Amino acid sequence: MKKFFRTEKINFPYLIDTAQEIAKAYGAACTPDPFLFDAKQKLVYHGRIDDAHGQSSKKASTNELETAIQELLEKGTVSVMEEPSMGCNVKWKS
Repeated sequence: MKKFFRTEKINFPYLIDTAQEIAKAYGAACTPDPFLFDAKQKLVYHGRIDDAHGQSSKKASTNELETAIQELLEKGTVSVMEEPSMGCNVKWKS
């Protein structure tokens, strides 16, 4: 991820939760399972990225996470309906 962030010039925090404590605390269920926080670190969106599960994101007809980010940046609030994330189950450590 460090190399990807440098290459793509991504400048937002990325959490590495090796102990899986944060994932469990927030109820992560699958990968990917996006969580969007505001500037005060308040959770404002937890849901799917888009409706193209198992397909290219180019085939999506909705983009919930992108819309949530835009709303947060423009209005300071998020009104996007949270649909469950879809993906592989989290593999919990014993």
